[in-house]
Amino acid sequence: MKIWAHRGCSLRFPENTMAAFAKAEEIPGLTGIELDIQMTKDGEIVVIHDERVDRTTDGIGYVKDFTYWQLRQLRIDAGEGKREKIPSIREVLDFLQNTMAQGMLLNIELKNSMIPYEGMEDKMLDLVNRRGLQKAVIFSSFYVRSLERIYKQEPLISVGILDTNVSDCFYKKKGGFDGKDVSVALHPFWKRMDMTKKELEGQTVRAWLTGHLYPEPPTGRKLDLAQLECAGITDVFLNEPEIYLP
Repeated sequence: MKIWAHRGCSLRFPENTMAAFAKAEEIPGLTGIELDIQMTKDGEIVVIHDERVDRTTDGIGYVKDFTYWQLRQLRIDAGEGKREKIPSIREVLDFLQNTMAQGMLLNIELKNSMIPYEGMEDKMLDLVNRRGLQKAVIFSSFYVRSLERIYKQEPLISVGILDTNVSDCFYKKKGGFDGKDVSVALHPFWKRMDMTKKELEGQTVRAWLTGHLYPEPPTGRKLDLAQLECAGITDVFLNEPEIYLP
């Protein structure tokens, strides 16, 4: 089972922050880090999960209605009087570049299924290509047309099809991609594995979970990874990867 840090180490640190990514970078054996991107009013790509800033910052409103400078004035409570800021994707790539060059992967989820950020794919491809990170990055999205555009433009970059049921991911792959291409992965919800392991043979299946984000207390429990593997899952995005790879 390959372990990913979901939004960084997002149970012990605020999600999608430099602190969460710094902790994840330290974990030996970690396959990669997952994060989410939105776009500001003036076209800067920033790392934040929600379309609105309300849940994770001290601000109110949609990311798309803030300029990058305005967004950087918002604060994220990191506990004990500490504060984090919403990072830009450039800042994160600068920070992780060396680690990625050594083999760690970065899954970038394009949050464009609700708000169709025009030009997001081209901006990200330009950033990745300029840095030579094509083989270190995976783009994922619930909006399959976005992934199709990336797939056709840059064959070296892998993509991950997000949906709830693994069967929906699978049929999206057959519809818009080469169904056998291992660079096109399936990203279902971990409890919605409605196909057998035999039916998924040869597929990369990266499962995502929900809940238990900072500042919630740790659950004190661990998933049975062997059971997930038996269901056909090859990778898992975890909020607390450090307890699986101590």
